[in-house]
Amino acid sequence: MSRGLYITGTGPRSGKSVVILGIMELLAGRIGNIGFFRPVAYPDAEHDHSIQLISKLQKLKLPCESFCGCTYEEAASAIRGGHLSMLPAQILEKYKSLEDQCDFVLCAGTDYTGVNTALEFDFNVNIARNLGIPLLPIISGIARTPSEILDSVKVLAESIEAKNCDIFAIVANHVEEKWKEETAARLQNEVKDGIHAYAIPRHSLLEKPSVAEIARALRAEIIYGEPEGLEREIHRYEIGAMGLPGFLGELSEGAFVFTTADRSDIILGALLADASATYPQIAGLVLTGGLKLEPRIQQLLAGLRKSQVPVLSVSEDTFSSAMSVSSLRGKIGPENKRKIAVAQALFESNVDPREIGKRLMISRSSRVTPLMFEYELISRAKKNRRHVVLPEGTEERILRAAEILLLRGVVEITLLGATQEIQDKATELGLSMSGAHIVDPASSEMRKEFAETYHEIRKHKGISREMAFDLMADVSYFGTMMIHHERADGMVSGAVHTTQHTIRPALEIIRTKPDFTIVSSVFLMCLPDRVLVYGDCAVNPDPNAQQLAEIAICAASTSEMFGVEPRIAMLSYSTGESGKGADVEKVREATRIVKQLRPDLKIEGPIQYDAAIDPEVAKLKMPDSEVAGRATVFIFPDLNTGNNTYKAVQRSASAVAIGPVLQGLNKPVNDLSRGCTVTDIVNTVAITAIQAQAGKGLP
Repeated sequence: MSRGLYITGTGPRSGKSVVILGIMELLAGRIGNIGFFRPVAYPDAEHDHSIQLISKLQKLKLPCESFCGCTYEEAASAIRGGHLSMLPAQILEKYKSLEDQCDFVLCAGTDYTGVNTALEFDFNVNIARNLGIPLLPIISGIARTPSEILDSVKVLAESIEAKNCDIFAIVANHVEEKWKEETAARLQNEVKDGIHAYAIPRHSLLEKPSVAEIARALRAEIIYGEPEGLEREIHRYEIGAMGLPGFLGELSEGAFVFTTADRSDIILGALLADASATYPQIAGLVLTGGLKLEPRIQQLLAGLRKSQVPVLSVSEDTFSSAMSVSSLRGKIGPENKRKIAVAQALFESNVDPREIGKRLMISRSSRVTPLMFEYELISRAKKNRRHVVLPEGTEERILRAAEILLLRGVVEITLLGATQEIQDKATELGLSMSGAHIVDPASSEMRKEFAETYHEIRKHKGISREMAFDLMADVSYFGTMMIHHERADGMVSGAVHTTQHTIRPALEIIRTKPDFTIVSSVFLMCLPDRVLVYGDCAVNPDPNAQQLAEIAICAASTSEMFGVEPRIAMLSYSTGESGKGADVEKVREATRIVKQLRPDLKIEGPIQYDAAIDPEVAKLKMPDSEVAGRATVFIFPDLNTGNNTYKAVQRSASAVAIGPVLQGLNKPVNDLSRGCTVTDIVNTVAITAIQAQAGKGLP
């Protein structure tokens, strides 16, 4: 069984990053210790694009030099000195050293910087054969018909087999969209049996450079604009040399404008055009010639609201700067979440992940890393797509997360808020909300229906029809009512709103499950090698024994839902029968209630944290317990203890804390921290979708 895979293009600009990201995502969902290797890399491995991309995304812990067999300079020197035959041995030695430290190593071939493409491809085949790992070659489908691509794949397969190298699969990348379906079908049906061949369509977003790439290429100083604006894609270059009216007449969507710093009219005109609804959005500005902005212009810019438009400064003149980047093609950088999401979506939707995963023949690790857990969340959510409503539709982080979720096909999404405001905000951020439903509660046709329902539910509390109608303009109430009426399967809120604002409508409308009296929460704590469940760390300040028992039973169900075998530790400041006092007795009584209601659950309490988590301590304090030292679900006696503990573990152990995940409701509603990141939102939406699947009995 091979513990490695060699991915290479058959020529320059084959787009191997798309395939590398897709395969790496599959690996991350199965194993925790992945290596990445470049047989030939650039002199400073830290600045090799592929090494930088994968090491940052996958948080690879080994030093960058471990990922490099030799440098391009060393390879060129060996060729000049007639010592090319020595390179494979040097590369093999470095590869084997990395392989000894990893469960699987993914190799990325050379970048075709030389003039002889055929010789360079032969070099990659030879390296893969010497490393003893199968080859996944990628051919470019740009401007090729299905017949031309098919012929190239057949010739390629024969050539590789003649060199006695194993073929894992062949990918035709950048296939023209109009030929994608025919190409995929012919590759599947007409390529030699035993060889898997796939077609990935061309995507314009991946070919366009971002402002960040231009900034790096020009070694530019960023003098204005928010960091997120650096992700904007550049569609074309514009020279701001004419008068303002003429310049505005030439301005187009995604334009990157070159002008000198003394052209205040062009600078302000471009920024105003970006903000205007009647002009196209620009990608950014670069001020050339090393000139400084006029002080009054600097003052004006400093007083503007936060802008996504990046303004760069370079010392070169306008013509030289524009020419130096005119042929620059886009790359997928670790900072560009949009391109990464598009690349992963292209791979997942056009290359059968199940077949690829099966053929990689990797046994799933017993350890679970944060990346593995996050991959599993996304993978499970996609299997039976659910509909999630996001009430905070004008919040930047929500919109960024929504785009990623839509690009990857994780869930169906409804954004709530003023339609024009959401669209304008998305445009300002350079995001595509294609596929999202946008609903304004204030003007929606559903508002009257929802108000009538709410009146019926709450009229015993004195809620009139008029009050109910007014309340349905609130995005949290409207979103919750969408779930109640099965217009959505779940809701995620809290990036802007308080926990109370999120939970109160759910308690009034969705209500708790039968036999439960409270809503509680857990955090899924992703440690370096396992996932633990902490509850309640966000909702109930001081639960009584009955409520504590409910939290434990719900937490056990939640842990099972996410693949964590529940072994429950009811935490206290004493272990076993040694402690006395009201706080210990509450935990002891809660444990008794759980055992009575759910005798099938493994539970221990009261127990101290060290005895619950550490096998050595458990041997001393509770040697006969099947939970002590092996606990996976930790139930804290009160909110003060739980909230502080999860934050302490999160910070001191570098754990990824996913949550809070609300439990006990009839349908899933989840709360976000107001300090949440885009990744937090993506994970929480995936969790909500999985809860909705479980609620409908879906796998």
